[in-house]
Amino acid sequence: METEVQLDTIDRRILRALQADGRMTYDVLAVEVSLSPSAALRRVKRLEEAKVIAGYVALVPPERVGLGLTAYLNVRLEKHSEVHKRNPMDLFKASVQTWPEVVECAALTGEMDYLLRVVVEDMAHYSRFIMDTLLKHPSVEDCKTSFVLDRVKNTTAVPV
Repeated sequence: METEVQLDTIDRRILRALQADGRMTYDVLAVEVSLSPSAALRRVKRLEEAKVIAGYVALVPPERVGLGLTAYLNVRLEKHSEVHKRNPMDLFKASVQTWPEVVECAALTGEMDYLLRVVVEDMAHYSRFIMDTLLKHPSVEDCKTSFVLDRVKNTTAVPV
């Protein structure tokens, strides 16, 4: 696990500003955080090198590109058996990387092993994903699905 980086007040203001608009110029950022553009650039580069800023992306609302159904799936894997040369969790983690419908996968404590966020066109697409991909995976024992009715809060920003 990565070690925590010590951030001062200006670093936090930079991170909040860039989370709101990652394409702002260093001139605009500098004004927003009360630094010179060169000092703002040095700070951002330091945050990038420390992996506090992991990258920059374009955020694409799924429904704007024909992906109108979001589901959260709780997935339980079979318990380890001698039949597999690899651990079921390793098999599952490798497979989930290849499934484009899965946009997020988190390992969980408790009754289920993983929580998947799946984005698909519609119920037919979801059904194909479940029947032809997820439930055919040799490590998957069970899954339970909840469909998103409304996004009450949706942010990529972390509270810095």
